[in-house]
Amino acid sequence: MSTYGSDSETPPAPEPAPAPAPSKPKREGVKMTDAQKKALSKHMEKHKKDGMSASEMKSHRMKMMSRMRKGMSVNKAHMDISK
Repeated sequence: MSTYGSDSETPPAPEPAPAPAPSKPKREGVKMTDAQKKALSKHMEKHKKDGMSASEMKSHRMKMMSRMRKGMSVNKAHMDISK
């Protein structure tokens, strides 16, 4: 009779280490210009007056900002969202 841990029994092989997950390359942040910020603020004021809810405002603003950072104008970004 052999018990675990005795010299005659070999211990189980250790499990291989999991492969590290591939990391995504970090995107370079493109900042909006002061003119773009001013134009976006003016655009959002119009929507605020039209009665858009706070959550809709935030969603709309985030969508607008992502497009404007890519170089779209306020009108082009709004038309892209409104499709």
